[in-house]
Amino acid sequence: MVYLFLLIFTLLGPLSHSWDKRVYYARKWWALFPAILITALYFLIWDHFFTIWGVWGFNSRYLLGLQLGVMPIEEYLFFLIVPFACVFLYEVINFYLPKNPLKPIAVKLSAILAVILFSLGIFCLDRIYTATAAFGAAFLLAIHTIKPRPYLGDFYLGYLLSLVPFFLVNGILTGSFLEEPVVWYNNNENLGLRIGTIPVEDSIYLLMLLLSIITIYEELQAARHRLRSRQTFT
Repeated sequence: MVYLFLLIFTLLGPLSHSWDKRVYYARKWWALFPAILITALYFLIWDHFFTIWGVWGFNSRYLLGLQLGVMPIEEYLFFLIVPFACVFLYEVINFYLPKNPLKPIAVKLSAILAVILFSLGIFCLDRIYTATAAFGAAFLLAIHTIKPRPYLGDFYLGYLLSLVPFFLVNGILTGSFLEEPVVWYNNNENLGLRIGTIPVEDSIYLLMLLLSIITIYEELQAARHRLRSRQTFT
């Protein structure tokens, strides 16, 4: 049950501090959980087909043993718990670093990354994980370049901070400290480049996942703010 224990460990810190009077993460859950669930729907469909096609898979030795379709229950929980923890880090950064140094360059950075990732997808059309992750992330970044959002700089700093626990947890899942990986990857469908035991595509995957969630999360909050502002003036 290694996968489940890792998820519980990931959840404990953010959950226990969700009612902290400074950040008060819990008061934004009304926007967070719809954002997570909407994004999870797309990613779980992606995950489902990639599991069927053998792009990646799961080692039953380290799982609880409960499955929904072709995937273990832990994989479904991943798309709830990991985003919950990462958006918590994003909110902490918003509170403690209001003068984020990445804000002035966020749009240019998005444009550069979009071009790089789109080019990567073109050159790796024969590697389905690389291509889909690169094209998906490039598309999201292009949208944020064309229509810049005020939270983009905070997203990048939150993403960079999230890479630390993500690599720790994902390193265990991909076999850094175990006899066999909990999650295995077919190297014919990725670049074969790894950070430790983690495919480099996973960092692109995380960027796409978090940017999707934070976009919906922030847009929901902005919509509520606009609605309340109209009600105040009527």
